[in-house]
Amino acid sequence: MGKLNVQGETPTGDEVATPEQELRASPKSIVEALLFASDRPITIQKLGEISGIDGKEVRGYVEELNREYEEQGRSYRIEEIAGGFQILTLPEFSEWVGALTRSQVESRLSKAALETLAIVAYKQPVLRAEVDAIRGVQSGQIIRTLMEKGLVKITGRKEVPGRPMLYGTTRKFLEAFGLRSVGDLPKAEEFVQP
Repeated sequence: MGKLNVQGETPTGDEVATPEQELRASPKSIVEALLFASDRPITIQKLGEISGIDGKEVRGYVEELNREYEEQGRSYRIEEIAGGFQILTLPEFSEWVGALTRSQVESRLSKAALETLAIVAYKQPVLRAEVDAIRGVQSGQIIRTLMEKGLVKITGRKEVPGRPMLYGTTRKFLEAFGLRSVGDLPKAEEFVQP
């Protein structure tokens, strides 16, 4: 049996591809397989580089796959997050998915770490002293822990005496919380007082 090319064409000569082989070799199926196999968002450029498919075509296949998933009533969609695309379950299934397994980030972060991370995310670039002032306690160790987990990074230094470090969130933060950018964070007015 001959090999199929990326475009899903049937081999020439005496070799005949089965419908299953043609399906697997179609460009849309290649894009879907790459997204399915990845546990992190993949950029259009990376999808194109690996598959040999033009970026505009890749985006078209993503849109086509999402239409198919919706028409078929699937519980997942391809979402654009953190500068790439990833297959994610729909929010209405979060109760059951959450029962199966809690988010790695949420299960490993203490309340103090989540509080500190939220301050950094909303106030970035932010000084450690500003985080301390908002929390009312020292946050140095928690910021170091968040940096070790790859959720917070040093984004520069403030141009004041002593040149203290400024902190911000990372791409891993966006991935962990399913955000395209920090602009997707909920607005203050969306929070309900207990």
